[in-house]
Amino acid sequence: MNQSFKHLETATFAGGCFWCSESDLEKIKGVEDVISGYTGGQEANPTYKEVSAGQTGHYEAVQVIYDPDAVTYEALLEAFWRHINPTDAGGQFVDRGPQYRTAIFYHNEEQKRLAEAAKKELQGSGRFNVPIVTEILPFSTFYRAEEYHQDYYKKSPLRYKYYRYASGRDQFIAESWKDKPVVEPTSQTGKVYAKPSENELKEKLTPLQFNVTQKDATEPPFRNEFWDNHKEGLYVDVVSGEPLFISKDKFESGTGWPSFTKPIEPENIVEKQDRSLFMVRTEVRSKHGDSHLGHIFPDGPPPTGLRYCINSASLRFVPKDDLEKEGYGEYLKIFN
Repeated sequence: MNQSFKHLETATFAGGCFWCSESDLEKIKGVEDVISGYTGGQEANPTYKEVSAGQTGHYEAVQVIYDPDAVTYEALLEAFWRHINPTDAGGQFVDRGPQYRTAIFYHNEEQKRLAEAAKKELQGSGRFNVPIVTEILPFSTFYRAEEYHQDYYKKSPLRYKYYRYASGRDQFIAESWKDKPVVEPTSQTGKVYAKPSENELKEKLTPLQFNVTQKDATEPPFRNEFWDNHKEGLYVDVVSGEPLFISKDKFESGTGWPSFTKPIEPENIVEKQDRSLFMVRTEVRSKHGDSHLGHIFPDGPPPTGLRYCINSASLRFVPKDDLEKEGYGEYLKIFN
């Protein structure tokens, strides 16, 4: 549907680092845009430097532009609660100071009513054994943050990924909601990627694919499917289908395995220390399929200087012309 024919509404949340809030809330189906910025302070047109010093009274916040016919305000509230620590009055995770406090800024009385009800329900659930300190405040003025901060998780995926992991946010979320884990789509299509059972995998995969993805094996160099593939398209996990790499980031490394400078979806990549073969390496696995993909090395070309050395047996290639019909149409814009 053309956006001009939609009736869009706005929600405003402060959840600590706005890089993280933006990346989390943009994944929700029905959300048209998420903007990082500042709200709740006294000074007009504050800069990041001023806000980060904690002297303007502003919160780091995001404005969520959403289609109420596709996602409800209640659903946005639930997503917000499940991506923060609502019991921390001094900031969020590694980020400390009043600018990183959590708050819900309501735009009308209905939003206020729903936010207060959701906070009361969470407090009464017993999930946290200390008070919920997230404030519910009237919205006043929102100042858009500098362009550098907009979609930071897309512009600087590796730095964002390292920051997010070190912040402790995801570890807190996983522990706090382990009885009800968050199931998130990895794209605006709302598609969810998951790992099939072992029996299903044995039927679906070739013996080589099974050994590589499930037993951490390595396929032979120069004798695998994609080491010299030069076609345009998307590489997805052969187990789960989650998007991993794109042809635009593929390069000839001379190693005999497919090599990429960066993942197309950093959040779909998990890094683990690998001490096998009498050396220390960094293994990469898929987040949702938990497939062994390969390893990452610091000898790649600019701009990242990294080489994701990946087994072809862990990948399925979706040609550019097939992206739409296979449910990956959102990636077509990258080729255009």
